[in-house]
Amino acid sequence: MAQVPVSCRYFYGDYHRGRNREECRLLEANPNNQHPWKRKLCDSCPVPALLLTSNTPELVLEAEVNRKFLWNRVEVTFAICQKHLIELADPHYCPECAKEKA
Repeated sequence: MAQVPVSCRYFYGDYHRGRNREECRLLEANPNNQHPWKRKLCDSCPVPALLLTSNTPELVLEAEVNRKFLWNRVEVTFAICQKHLIELADPHYCPECAKEKA
């Protein structure tokens, strides 16, 4: 079964000279993450869409894998706007970036 390519700035794939190494650098950066990353988590991950729809281009995230019922899923646990250095309650919206664009 062919997998859909991952379009996310946190995904890393090394396929040089027969290597098949893939990782999510967002999840690996979180020391509190209790569940291992697997490639199939990327198919339902909210992070790529969040990066596209957020009104701040300098969004910095923290995420972890949480188990819900029988499935593991990626959940964003912390978001900041790196430009204004403020924590965002909603990662889709930075009030300071919105003021600049108005």
